[in-house]
Amino acid sequence: MVLRSRSATAMLAGILVFASISVALAAKKKKPELEDSRRVVHALNRLTFGPGSGDVERVRSIGIDKWIDEQLHPEKIDDAALQARLANFRTLNMSSREMAERFPPNQLIKQVVDGKLAIPRDPDDRLVYLAALDRYDQKLVNKEKKIEAKDAKASTEQASAPDNEVSDVERQRRREARQHGEQIATQIASLPPEQRIAAMLRLSDDDRRDLLRINDSTRAGLIDGMKTADQEAVLAMRNPTAVVSDELTQAKLLRAFYSQRQLEEVMTDFWFNHFNIYLDKGADHYFVTEYERDVIRPHVFGKFKDLLKATAHSPAMMFYLDNAESVGPNSAAALGIPESLQRPMRRGPFANANPQTQSKKNQQKGLNENYARELMELHTLGVNGGYTQKDVTEVAKVFTGWTIEGPRQGGGFRFAERRHEPGAKYVLGEKIKEDGEKEGEQVLEMLARDPHTAKFVCTKIAMRFVSDAPPQSLIDRMADTWEKKDGDIREVLRTMLKSQEFWSPESYRAKVKTPLEFVASAVRATGADVTDAKPLVATLIQMGMPLYGMQPPTGYSMKAETWVNSAALLSRMNFALSLGSGRFNGTQVAPELLLGKEAPMDPLSIETTLESDLLAGDVSEQTRTVIQKQFNDPQVLARVSDAVKRAQREGVMEGLILGSPEFQRR
Repeated sequence: MVLRSRSATAMLAGILVFASISVALAAKKKKPELEDSRRVVHALNRLTFGPGSGDVERVRSIGIDKWIDEQLHPEKIDDAALQARLANFRTLNMSSREMAERFPPNQLIKQVVDGKLAIPRDPDDRLVYLAALDRYDQKLVNKEKKIEAKDAKASTEQASAPDNEVSDVERQRRREARQHGEQIATQIASLPPEQRIAAMLRLSDDDRRDLLRINDSTRAGLIDGMKTADQEAVLAMRNPTAVVSDELTQAKLLRAFYSQRQLEEVMTDFWFNHFNIYLDKGADHYFVTEYERDVIRPHVFGKFKDLLKATAHSPAMMFYLDNAESVGPNSAAALGIPESLQRPMRRGPFANANPQTQSKKNQQKGLNENYARELMELHTLGVNGGYTQKDVTEVAKVFTGWTIEGPRQGGGFRFAERRHEPGAKYVLGEKIKEDGEKEGEQVLEMLARDPHTAKFVCTKIAMRFVSDAPPQSLIDRMADTWEKKDGDIREVLRTMLKSQEFWSPESYRAKVKTPLEFVASAVRATGADVTDAKPLVATLIQMGMPLYGMQPPTGYSMKAETWVNSAALLSRMNFALSLGSGRFNGTQVAPELLLGKEAPMDPLSIETTLESDLLAGDVSEQTRTVIQKQFNDPQVLARVSDAVKRAQREGVMEGLILGSPEFQRR
């Protein structure tokens, strides 16, 4: 159900009363401490992606302190049910190199075309490569056609008429190719699942090329019943890298929805956002999975310095912020000094070398300061962290030589001594002696223990868990723990979770949810069963928060002002109504899970029950009045007639509550 008319939008004005920050963070009656009845809800709202079915009762039964301690030690929590949901996403356990080989980028396909790489023998991999070669060949053909058309247009004044005729012919050809592909797919789908890959390998190049044009529903029928590896191969025929990103983004949502280790998922999301990288930047298509799995996730509760070092060594970070290309201006690589002469001169600058005598072929790219700047501004010290532009340049020199072994093939970290800037560097007033790769390790240690880093990172943690403008008193205590415990993240969180500021009445439902938090909390609250997360991934794109899709290194904002606007809130309401009324593809909500099989039909009773289940009863009289009015409004119920089953009608009420101001806050 989508609300588009002006009148329908106007009706939302009452329920979307938090369209401004001041209303969203409406004042509450001040009390010395948060009421016991709200402490569990508050803990679940802040330390998870939202209370799930039965969570409030379970936490109350074991006690908040014990539950928090469990969440701080996720290794003790059984998460087998989640792992079962993720079992079919094979790329989650692959290395970056393995993903690049199985789901090849164009650079790898070009190597096959040039005879530098053989087509794999494995049937699944072979099918992917053959399809990629078909696309590569077609791309060359199309390029030649464009050149020919351009030449024809230049040679005749009547070129526009033939162009139109060619265009019509081309459209007809594509239509026929698609129809032919559909016929082939239908024939192959009639075979036993284990025989279909072999059948596709026997196709001619033209037939296989036509098979790439089939629609999604036909493709779904083609892969139905096939084993996971075969399904991936068929999907990768059309777009190999999309398989990697689809499995990654779906897995992130499924973890947020169903993991019992909720605080670990929240912290993984927090640290990924802090050390942000962008999925759609070239080779990072293959690096992001490994980055989140092996760099971020293992360190979310550990020492900050270990997390910082892991991100610095990560190919994903080096590619994203271009450090892999950084070359010291006085390095052997920049000056073109032969490797045989490099080692005797290793401990000093190449003063006798004349860069003017080097050929352009041997000259490399220069110093890149991107990583050095973001390392200090966003990862450690903060924008007011006491560093200068000179420090940025010196840190950039320190990290020259930190690069990637074959980035387009998913390679790992490599220190290239020939690219490293020789000589001593001076960072924040401290001398860094020439020591190759170890210079970077020394700088990372220095930045991790700097008091500015403690204050900056603790402020961001408090912003995520307490308020958009956390009290300085809390930040100071967290930073003090940071310095005493050598940046132990778990201990810093304990300090925050024991604070009066975290448990204050003013913090209750005072944070506006980001789109990810809103979607995840809605799925968790309704107990929805997600069998296909791709539509939910697309929903987050529409809401302005594509997963792994923040291009600037700042990451997504945690502040309400970023996410509170009329268009965004209308989008949330439409999602809530679609989810509640069972109209969201791949996600099924069963209202009886909330209401019971014998729930009453009158709107007031339905609303009261759902308010208790979804919001722990925290609904204002104003919101309740608006929900009741809209529940009975013909425009809201335009697609829900009296004849439909009870579940759909109650689902509309559920959607209205999910779209309420109270549910939008955590």
